Amino acid sequence: MLALSPVIPVVVVDDADHAVPLAQALLRGGVRVIELTLRTPAALAAIENVAREVPDIVIGAGTVTAPEHAEQAAKAGAAFLVTPGTTERVLDAADATGLPYLPGAATVSEVMRLAERGLSALKFFPAEAAGGVDYLKSIGGPIPHVRFCPTGGITPQTAPNYLKLPNVGCVGGSWLAPKDALQAGDWDRIETLAREASQLG
Repeated sequence: MLALSPVIPVVVVDDADHAVPLAQALLRGGVRVIELTLRTPAALAAIENVAREVPDIVIGAGTVTAPEHAEQAAKAGAAFLVTPGTTERVLDAADATGLPYLPGAATVSEVMRLAERGLSALKFFPAEAAGGVDYLKSIGGPIPHVRFCPTGGITPQTAPNYLKLPNVGCVGGSWLAPKDALQAGDWDRIETLAREASQLG
């Protein structure tokens, strides 16, 4: 997952009908992955639509915060899961789906606990609020085998600083699908943002 794109678009969809043209715009811009967050009633239907109609993009479900979210996302067609943090029940439910997933961590103890479970690709969230680039540099020494997808507060200007780190595989970014562009159906703008993001790595 960390190698699919330098930036994983993290998207909140209010209208499931927007999901397919959004995914198509991202693909045209060179981004082959999307994380649709389970923050709205439209999210699961949006995942279903993309999984069915845009098979060339890797569709993930984000904001998995309860065990049932993992099962629901898998049934909707998600190819991967992302959690903002972790509990044992959420981890067990994610394991049970058989899907790859990025569990969220923000402290060294959380990273170590997830590594004990055999997980070496994690989401670092909320990245900027939790210490940003300097924090990831610091934990890269004692825990070099874990790689991260930092998400939260990252911009096109700060993303390259993360992507230079050896323990960062990609970043999560909400700027690729601005709410106003989604509401206006401005797919050309999203394609342009995706093309710019695909060049960051």
